[in-house]
Order: sequence, then C-alpha cells, then structure tokens
Amino acid sequence: MAGTLIFSHIIPAVLGFFSIILICNGIMDRKNNYTIIGVAMFFAAGLIPFIILPLVL
Repeated sequence: MAGTLIFSHIIPAVLGFFSIILICNGIMDRKNNYTIIGVAMFFAAGLIPFIILPLVL
C-alpha cells in the first residue's frame, strides 16, 4: 500500500515542484535547456501515476 501512495501523491508533487522552479529559472535566465527539462518533468509528473499505478496494482 505504501508503494501506491508514493507513486500517486509524493513523486508527482515533488516532480511538479521542481519542474515549476526549473521553468521559472529557465525563462528568467533565458536558458532554454532548463525550460525544456522543466516542461518534460511537469508532463512526467502528470503521467507517472497513470503509467506506474496500473503495473503496481
């Protein structure tokens, strides 16, 4: 049961938090690499629960 909590609530929140920081940092410093990595992490944070949880459950 703890594995589902990690993949459904904890990892997406952490990835989302760091992705927003990277997006803001990349836009303000005009570093496209940070912005692209931040956007990819944001999408990953949204998709991880739908990909991992069916495998775990």
